[in-house]
Amino acid sequence: MITLLSTIFSILGIIQFVLGNFANGFIALVNCIDWVKRQKISSTDGIVTAMAVSRIVLLCVMLIHWYLILFNPALYSLKVRTIVQVAWTISNHYSTWLATSLSIFYLLKIANFSSLTFLHLKLRVKSVVLMMLLGTSLILVSQVAVISISGTIQRSEYEGNFTQKTKLRDILWLSHVTLFILGNLIPFTMSLTSFLLLIFSLQKHVRKMQLNGKGFQDPSSKVHIKAMHAVVSFLLLFAFYFLVLIISIWSPKKLHEEPFILLFPTVEVIYPSVHSFILIWGNRKLTQAFLLFLWQLGCWLKDRK
Repeated sequence: MITLLSTIFSILGIIQFVLGNFANGFIALVNCIDWVKRQKISSTDGIVTAMAVSRIVLLCVMLIHWYLILFNPALYSLKVRTIVQVAWTISNHYSTWLATSLSIFYLLKIANFSSLTFLHLKLRVKSVVLMMLLGTSLILVSQVAVISISGTIQRSEYEGNFTQKTKLRDILWLSHVTLFILGNLIPFTMSLTSFLLLIFSLQKHVRKMQLNGKGFQDPSSKVHIKAMHAVVSFLLLFAFYFLVLIISIWSPKKLHEEPFILLFPTVEVIYPSVHSFILIWGNRKLTQAFLLFLWQLGCWLKDRK
């Protein structure tokens, strides 16, 4: 039964890994080719491309972690575990915050409010996104430092005062959990706020159109709705992803038990894989390139037959 379960989850995990890397690689490739042709890249394409690259790294780290735990635990030493955890933390940080930056970018570019603060941010949207990414690097640096120090403490735990080192390890673990929650809860809250403000902005716009005797199926309304679809898809997938990670942190023993050792890695891959496909279908340029790829693939398969 365990062997069959391992096989099923392994196949599902590999399929999601391949599809996720394909989607993210496709996004990065199409945008980079367009960048080379035009000699410039839009802010949206730049954010999406950077996010796709970070997710490729994140998926690879997830695959390595899954392989070592499931098939080669003897190789998964404390040093290797620390390196994998640092790599996962960095790639997960940029994957999450770049998606959040995209939500903020949509809000500032599309929504319309009369607030002077909002107008000030709207005129400096690129600077706002850049400063937000730079500011959150403090959380990332703190997380990496805590993980590195915790790994060092565990490797040298047999030396010195065992009680003091145990207390220090508990403090580091609490710091790690706190930073992890802040590093994921803050971007989720910001994206949720962006979504709610986009809804409010759309309501104001539709009400204005109706008062002027015009329909609400105008370009501005469609842009609002399209941006809301992109943001809400990220919110739903990320909320599910975050829930799984919280369970794994608060119940670490479950990560070494069947079937959780198989279930968690498979479920975690859903967010960086599925969301990238949603981004492809929500972007006209990426959709056209993807449909062209499918058509060419179909022609190639037909010629092979």
